[in-house]
Amino acid sequence: PLSLSPCPRVPVSPPPPLSPSPPLPLSVSPPPVVLQFEVEDSGPGISPEEADSLFEPFVQTETGRKLEEGTGLGLSISHQFVRLMGGDIIVSSGLKGGSTFSFNIPVTPAVSGSVKEKTPSPAIVGLAPENPEYRILVVEDRSDNRLMVTDLLRSIGFQVSEATNGQEAIAQWQSWRPHLILMDIRMPVMDGLEATRQIRQHEAPTDDPVAIVALTASVLEEERQKLLEIGCNDLVRKPFRQEVILETIALYLGVRYLYEDPDGDRPLKNHQLSNQNHSLHADKLNANPLKAMSPEWRTQLKEAAICARDRRLFRLLEQIPPEHAPLANTLVDLIHNFRYDKIMDLIERGAE
Repeated sequence: PLSLSPCPRVPVSPPPPLSPSPPLPLSVSPPPVVLQFEVEDSGPGISPEEADSLFEPFVQTETGRKLEEGTGLGLSISHQFVRLMGGDIIVSSGLKGGSTFSFNIPVTPAVSGSVKEKTPSPAIVGLAPENPEYRILVVEDRSDNRLMVTDLLRSIGFQVSEATNGQEAIAQWQSWRPHLILMDIRMPVMDGLEATRQIRQHEAPTDDPVAIVALTASVLEEERQKLLEIGCNDLVRKPFRQEVILETIALYLGVRYLYEDPDGDRPLKNHQLSNQNHSLHADKLNANPLKAMSPEWRTQLKEAAICARDRRLFRLLEQIPPEHAPLANTLVDLIHNFRYDKIMDLIERGAE
């Protein structure tokens, strides 16, 4: 028989004690907050009988039907958007007392560093010198919308004319021959569809066809196809952004723009900052140079400062004579720093 001797025991050292791991950082999200919004108008108000159906699609109040504006979809879409964000819209109104629309939505604040900052595209400040003269016709029955578009285009340097309905648009097209028409679709007297149809029918074969861009609040694809079939080159949906209008114009006219300097300085034709044409200190502004400008110019400068219309302000500053360049450069600095109050104060001192 085999005799088995036991295996020798090998001493085993105990494992070294484990050092405690540092606690993992906890990602603490800020607590949710509730944002409250209120939109108040001073219109004719809404009767209690109509308030219950106000947010239904294609439903308009009696006042809306009399004005013949809108389709009854705006409040319905807004209602759905707010609900998707976890809130709800309520309306407080009465006849002849205006209306207040309010809603609350829950939001979670972003954690510091989690939001990537986007580099904004440089702003368009004018037309490049090599551009020919471009004539643009703005057709819009609402004066506030028409003023917004025409003011933008004129501040860039376009030649602009206006029309309030389709009949006026046809007359302007025949007499003024614009290169491009911004055509609102819903208008009294004659709508934009019929105006576009007649312009296309009467264009001579030898003429360069005018570019027609429809302005519409419709989001339906069927509407887009209808507009293109009638003769519109493109459409821009309301509410539109300024850069969309300008990019669309450039697409069909081949316009070349001047852009804001990457460092934030807006180009001026006659007043570039330099050692010779330095700025004055804002607290030592002298209003005397403004007295050389016309009262109409000073009024326009004040109105642009009140409304904080930078493009309009810079266009006005280009009219200051070169001998007053320090004043112009100082005004540029004030605009960059949003000190419209100091601009208005300077204008008032210049009027004394």
